[in-house]
Amino acid sequence: MNETNMNKLDQLKAITKVVADTGDLTAVQSFQPEDATTNPSLVLKAAQLDAYQHLIDQAKTWAQSQGGTSQEIMDNTCDYLAVAIGKEILSAIPGRISTEVDSRLSFNTRATVARAKRIIDLYGQQGIDKNRVLIKIAATWEGIQAARELEQQGINCNLTLLFSFAQAVACAQAGAYLISPFVGRILDWHKKANNVEGYAATEDPGVLSVTRIFNFYKHYDYKTIVMGASFRNTGEIEQLAGCDRLTISPDLMQQLAADEGHLPQVLNAQQVICNEAKLDLDEGAFRWLHNEDAMATEKLAEGIRNFTRDQEKLEAMLAS
Repeated sequence: MNETNMNKLDQLKAITKVVADTGDLTAVQSFQPEDATTNPSLVLKAAQLDAYQHLIDQAKTWAQSQGGTSQEIMDNTCDYLAVAIGKEILSAIPGRISTEVDSRLSFNTRATVARAKRIIDLYGQQGIDKNRVLIKIAATWEGIQAARELEQQGINCNLTLLFSFAQAVACAQAGAYLISPFVGRILDWHKKANNVEGYAATEDPGVLSVTRIFNFYKHYDYKTIVMGASFRNTGEIEQLAGCDRLTISPDLMQQLAADEGHLPQVLNAQQVICNEAKLDLDEGAFRWLHNEDAMATEKLAEGIRNFTRDQEKLEAMLAS
């Protein structure tokens, strides 16, 4: 198939690894992405699908068999369910699934490491090798240090809720396997802060943020993968064509698949422009640099709160 006969989704797949941003197995099967990502919000949505009700029953039964306090049983139920959904999705993709650690542990390195290992163990019990799983962790300082430790033990991590350049630098220094900069949420903040309806795709603040990180990583030969996430429109996606990976919702994949236009490659690891000095961030320098970015400070905190609310809704649903 030559490019003139390829829709934009197929053209994108030729230069960027496309990842499905959903817990819906049917959507994954429809668009045939390489990888898939989930989070508490997506697991909550997936848990309401009829196709997954038997997994909820399995999760409850298994968690009860493990014993413990009511919260420990609930934690086990949620982890088992997330892994069970992940296993279903892995049956439809050749690559990896990202499964998230409880966002309430975002400021606790030790607890994050322990929970990540338990998720990996649960996948192992389901016959899934750890090399097909990415542990998703919020890119707080504590989360980044947890990722450093996990990577050293051969457990690959996806650092999520990433909004600032400081977060990106610290993740690369820690040897994180992959980062997920949130394009659309950055756009949301700037639209509200500057009281504008929107931005041209080439001037989109989220697109510019990911482009800066991509160029910095490639210039200094960091191995951490850049995966743009949280898109609001296809224009943002098209401006990041050529990025290592992009995780895209089913509705935006559908729009790209329906578009027969030409999709030029915008980002290219062999043709980067970077005039920035290499940074070496300790905890104090990280916290200061991140704090200087009002957007990133607000969106990281908001993102953790929102994921926690959805985790609580999931638990309430499972308890009932």
